[in-house]
Amino acid sequence: MFRPIRSIALCALLACLAGQLAQATPGNPGFYRMTLGGFDIVALSDGTHPFPVDTVMIDTPKETIAAALAADELALPLQGSINAFLVDTGKKIVLIDTGAGALYGDCCGRLLANLRAAGYRPEQVDEILLTHLHKDHVGGVLQQNQPAFPNAVLRMARADANYWRSASSRRQAPDFLRSFFDSAADALAPYAAAGRLRPFDGEVVLEEGIRSVSAPGHTPGHTAYLVESRGQKLLVWGDIVHVAPVQLLDPQASVKYDSSDGDAQRARRSLFERAAREHLWIAAAHISFPGLGHLGREGGHYRWIPINYETTPARPAAK
Repeated sequence: MFRPIRSIALCALLACLAGQLAQATPGNPGFYRMTLGGFDIVALSDGTHPFPVDTVMIDTPKETIAAALAADELALPLQGSINAFLVDTGKKIVLIDTGAGALYGDCCGRLLANLRAAGYRPEQVDEILLTHLHKDHVGGVLQQNQPAFPNAVLRMARADANYWRSASSRRQAPDFLRSFFDSAADALAPYAAAGRLRPFDGEVVLEEGIRSVSAPGHTPGHTAYLVESRGQKLLVWGDIVHVAPVQLLDPQASVKYDSSDGDAQRARRSLFERAAREHLWIAAAHISFPGLGHLGREGGHYRWIPINYETTPARPAAK
């Protein structure tokens, strides 16, 4: 006579568990794979965060920002993506940027989990190329104050390494940037102590199929990376764009984090023109994940053409 009561209790327990599972639904997947010639490219999300577009963008009227966002059916507050990109050449595993790690709080720091989900381990990464040393690009090199990539060599433009580790530059910087100097110095220190910090100068071949492209302005040593395999090219352009709906319409639009507005604008116009002219693949740190696509040109404006999503992209042929 107790079986019905036990059955009711069991049903109630199952219903409760189902409700808890529904509330604990995981977020969207955080990696996306494409092929580039003989290379495997993996976009990795470190997370998204509310991006204060109207206060970060300078010299752009709020009405202009609102209209540009509305044209793409977007509105404030806008979620900003933080993307990084892994390049598997078959000989080396190279990670370009590392996300914010713990520096942006609970929104982010998801890169390592997504790296593993994509089939890679942190200790497999041979080299890390940083576009620049802002928190949301360098923060992920550490995990609990230790190197998150224990075997990787850390590389960036010498101009950025010198600037962000300079006490005099820190003193002269705006107040809101002071903590960026501290986080950059902290991130680089353990790699330098291990002899695995190797800055470079100018535009050089860093690995077979990977070349640096100087694009100063956002920071003094801001650098893009051109990845090429079997005639296909991918430009990993760092922070050339922060708010695509606004800056694709107006490449002059700047953000307060740019160290030189004029240089940042020149770099943006130059890389926009090159990307459209050469039909380059683009890997963008702050365009909605996976941040992979092309640029189309329409008069004096540009438009983002996102990658055509594939569930099972072809893997590179064996070399």
